[in-house]
Amino acid sequence: MKLKILLTLITLLSANSTLAHHSFSAEFDIDKPVSLSGKVTKMQWSNPHGWIYIDVENADGSLTNWALETSAANNLIRRGWKRDHLVAGTVIEVQGFQARNGSATANIRGIVLEDGTRLFSGNADELTK
Repeated sequence: MKLKILLTLITLLSANSTLAHHSFSAEFDIDKPVSLSGKVTKMQWSNPHGWIYIDVENADGSLTNWALETSAANNLIRRGWKRDHLVAGTVIEVQGFQARNGSATANIRGIVLEDGTRLFSGNADELTK
């Protein structure tokens, strides 16, 4: 009986994270590439996706805060990302694909740091192979 309850709880908990996950094409548009440069305001090291937030200067001088989806924090770390790469104020360049709804949200392929270091995210790039 205890084993049955434990297995039920494990199933329910794992189903919750599975339902929260989405496919790339459901949310992002491969035909809307974006190239952005801006200052990091926040980095969320989370699973199943990490999020980088950057302020991008518009033509009129105003700022737009973009939400940039990465692969899971565990994947980023395995690809060489470090927490100190993305402290607030760090300037980065980003390549990715904009959200289908046209918002300031994108799924990113990777970033380039100020010193020229390139870090691969591992999301959308896998779709274009």
